[in-house]
Amino acid sequence: MTTPEYNEWWVRRINDNIHKPSHENSQSIEEYLRVVPSELEIIKQDFERRNAELEKKIEQMEEEKMNLRLDVDVQKLEVKRLRKGKTKAKEDLDSLKTEYKKLGLSMRTAGLGKTLK
Repeated sequence: MTTPEYNEWWVRRINDNIHKPSHENSQSIEEYLRVVPSELEIIKQDFERRNAELEKKIEQMEEEKMNLRLDVDVQKLEVKRLRKGKTKAKEDLDSLKTEYKKLGLSMRTAGLGKTLK
């Protein structure tokens, strides 16, 4: 037979040995499990990081592509300008040749082309 004091002491002793969760620093099971990322979560984070890096590279490449297109357009305009200049120079040369032939014919007709011996 036990006394009421002994029973009270026994209940307190057992309850004192059991750690009660502190509500101040407590985490739910979901929060606790989120702290330790799973392998899938690590892979997902790695994928998202690589995806972001690739998106930046794509943006840079698209910008470079646009700049290269502009460079090509400038080069095409330069080629077009040079071709026009070449065509104009060729026309001028042909015109000069024609004028030279006419002048030579006029000089022969006038007798200025003969030299005295």
